[in-house]
Amino acid sequence: MGAYDHSKREILESCRWLAENGYLGRKTAGGNISVRATDEQTVAITPSGKSYLDLTLDDICVIDFNYHQLEGSLPPSIEAAMHIGVYTHRSDVTAVVHTHQPYASVFSIINKPIPALFDEIIVEIGGMVEIVPYAFSGSAELVQNVVRRLDNNCHCYIIQNHGALCLGANMNRAVKNTELLENVARIYYYGLISGQQITTLPDAAIGHFSDMRKLRFR
Repeated sequence: MGAYDHSKREILESCRWLAENGYLGRKTAGGNISVRATDEQTVAITPSGKSYLDLTLDDICVIDFNYHQLEGSLPPSIEAAMHIGVYTHRSDVTAVVHTHQPYASVFSIINKPIPALFDEIIVEIGGMVEIVPYAFSGSAELVQNVVRRLDNNCHCYIIQNHGALCLGANMNRAVKNTELLENVARIYYYGLISGQQITTLPDAAIGHFSDMRKLRFR
């Protein structure tokens, strides 16, 4: 068993679940997933250009923080620098999931953040799902745009005209946050198209659940 096989298996299992449940394409290769390896200076990440349901353990790439490829026969995702940017600036994060999931992507094209709507969302994700400004996929500008948003310590972001970026203390939490984001994005979307007034949580509730979140993730 290789030193990175556990991380690779986590990615394979998560890719399959996300693809089968509509967060990633079943035949397309949009989006990418990574996990910080146990030595904290390497990352296992999905390769570029291969459908998620066809991935094997040997396809998963392992790179260090200087972008040297240690394992994998295919090139790593072009968004690898974005993932490493997250890990470099957020020590609490060990897994990153980037998808083009439908409802969160709606908010990426209308450039609208998702406010505090439910208690659970504040505790798990944070008080506001912010918009990361657009830049070319794989560009240094996109990495910097993402990094500039990370100091709010939230676990989900929407990349303008691109998709969703979800983080977690482990792979299970990153995938859970991906699902939570899509759920709240769907509800918010239907609330907006109803034409009725949207009620956000009162300030006292936001403060209470934000404090609870700080205790949980400190």
